Amino acid sequence: MIILNTSYGDISIELDFDNTPATANNFLNLAESGFYNGTIFHRIINGFMIQGGGFEAGMQQKKSTNTIENEADKGLTNKKYTLAMARTSDPHSAGSQFFINVADNDFLNFKSKTTEGWGYCVFGKVVAGMDVVDKIKMVSTTRRAGHQDVPVDDVVIEKVVVMKDEAVSRE
Repeated sequence: MIILNTSYGDISIELDFDNTPATANNFLNLAESGFYNGTIFHRIINGFMIQGGGFEAGMQQKKSTNTIENEADKGLTNKKYTLAMARTSDPHSAGSQFFINVADNDFLNFKSKTTEGWGYCVFGKVVAGMDVVDKIKMVSTTRRAGHQDVPVDDVVIEKVVVMKDEAVSRE
């Protein structure tokens, strides 16, 4: 289990190493390295998702050095409280940014191995702290640093704690 200690409370997540090993391991490696500590949820759209993992306070972009192959074709779907990778229009451009679905977002699911059909890779789920996710999705947002849907007040991932158990074992 991985715990996101946020300024709104703790969110506990489990990663799916069986179906999405590259994505789950990428997230775990970033979490273990401390990459996510001090980052913010920089894009929040109630009824859609909360996105983080790429910016620090003040909308300062954090450099992610690697990208991973999209594993959205492994059968997991963008249901409420699932964890998925954010990316650009390039289906295989996910790096560090992730989002938590706050609704069932079936339109983000894999349809085909085309640029338009790849979808967004679900690689885990929230197992505790849904109330925290629900509080975060309600924050007021604005436009800042050329971005829309940015929280007026920073929602900070203060620290990420990796619990050593079966949920994070690399098999």
